[in-house]
Amino acid sequence: MSRKTDVTATGQSGAIDRFLEDAKRVAVSDAAARLIFALDATMSRQPTWDLATHLQAAMFDAVGEVGGLTIQLVYFRGFGECRASRWVADGRALRDLMCRIRCQGGKTQIGRVLRHVRSAAESGPLRVMVFVGDAMEESIDELCAVAGELGILGVKAFMFQEGPDRRAELAFREIARITGGAYERFDHKAPERLVGLLRAAATYASQGTDGLIRLAAREPEARALLTSLRGASS
Repeated sequence: MSRKTDVTATGQSGAIDRFLEDAKRVAVSDAAARLIFALDATMSRQPTWDLATHLQAAMFDAVGEVGGLTIQLVYFRGFGECRASRWVADGRALRDLMCRIRCQGGKTQIGRVLRHVRSAAESGPLRVMVFVGDAMEESIDELCAVAGELGILGVKAFMFQEGPDRRAELAFREIARITGGAYERFDHKAPERLVGLLRAAATYASQGTDGLIRLAAREPEARALLTSLRGASS
């Protein structure tokens, strides 16, 4: 990976550049498991963005609790802006970047995210992609074609949907099914559910099914994710 991945050709962001400079000081082990965390930062999420920022920051804390992971943050917003951070081993650095991001109007770019994940998987082992969003404005067939390639590469997509959008649900469920991953929905009124889901996804990425089974013995979100994974593989 280069120091900075600009998935699309966009202008520079001072906050992001500062984050990337800070991230250079974080040691990353090649042996650590890798997880890509991708999110929709378009204007449709603005009404709940302040809360979302808080709970997604808490999710990064949850990832840090698991340990043994390197994480890359990918997000899209605005007019064709889609960015990826470098791989870091410190969830706090990613949390700080997340808190600096503000929504901008624009269409979803889930296809760009999936293609980026495909490239990352081709360059090194990658077990899990987590995506959080509330809408889908692209061709489901095109998204599923790339999802099929991710499945072949062994990447499971954990698709977490905020809100009730039916078209997004259909696409998210199908992407999860094709990759052998999982689909779950959460409500902004119950942010602890999303925190639990990310903890479960991070556990799976770093410790596999055995680790998720152990977590499921005490956390309901882990049980839900395990059930969804088993359903996808049946």
